[in-house]
Amino acid sequence: MLSDTLGVHHVSVVAGDPTENRRFYAETLGLRFLLRTVNFEEPFVYHLYYGDERGTPGSVLTFFTYPREDPGRIGKPDITTAALRVPADSIAFWHDRLADRGVAVEPTERFGDSGLAFEDPDGTSLELVGVPDGEAAPIDLDAGADHPWTGGSADGSVPAEHAIRGVRGVSVRSADPYVTASLLDTFGFEIVAERDDAVRYRLPGGRESVVDLLTDDAEYGKEGRGSIHHVALTVEDGDQLREWRELLDERDFDVSRVKDRHFFESLYVRDGGGVLFELATERPGLGVAERDPDPGGDLVLPPWLADDREMIEGQLPPFDDW
Repeated sequence: MLSDTLGVHHVSVVAGDPTENRRFYAETLGLRFLLRTVNFEEPFVYHLYYGDERGTPGSVLTFFTYPREDPGRIGKPDITTAALRVPADSIAFWHDRLADRGVAVEPTERFGDSGLAFEDPDGTSLELVGVPDGEAAPIDLDAGADHPWTGGSADGSVPAEHAIRGVRGVSVRSADPYVTASLLDTFGFEIVAERDDAVRYRLPGGRESVVDLLTDDAEYGKEGRGSIHHVALTVEDGDQLREWRELLDERDFDVSRVKDRHFFESLYVRDGGGVLFELATERPGLGVAERDPDPGGDLVLPPWLADDREMIEGQLPPFDDW
């Protein structure tokens, strides 16, 4: 029997310089650098992964790096913002930390959530949302606990009590909000709050992930450096994934075939409002344990690209530690 999706699996972003990207997410935000691989469709482009200590689904941000890409422009349809969980009493710590590093930061509030809004070096819109301890914890669906990473900053300056706990959700703008709302309902999301410019959808149980569907008027945007490419939602396994594909195809959504992402399987669906979602299987870890203590140190290639390693490494852009 087909089950609802289980929450955010990861969020993927179009970035610029890979070294600058690593410095910001691993140093400033203190996330663990989990995996350095390539875009399987464009193997001369890095695909970088960050998250908690174990690479738990629900904690992960990924980046396709294009150093020469033009900046994107926020508009519709797009995923405008990725929101990350932090403990509610850590907001002051993060305000000072970001400001001290020259990051412009503004207080934000939506549907009772207080947090901080800021941008990464490529202009990607991010929020840190303060959540109660009980909501900060349930990222790992099996263990029922989170695994904050405390070794991300070179100076150890993000202590465990303030570390980012995972992805809370995303805000989206759709060219047809009613169509996007219908797909969210299909995925199992429920409306929990509304105001003039946004409707909040929450996936009950599990990670309690949220999607804020923005309804304010906006010009059409343009994908580019700094754009959030897609949000991935978790399904239990490959059998469920294939059932989802059949259902989405039957309902005339633009859905891809099932794809082998080496560490998980996935498919992509773009709704009639233009927003791109991914469904991905729940396979914790991203191979982190096998590559400790520096899981992102070496370039990881899937078996079907292994014979081309020398050519691929020769064509990838420079990538330096900080």
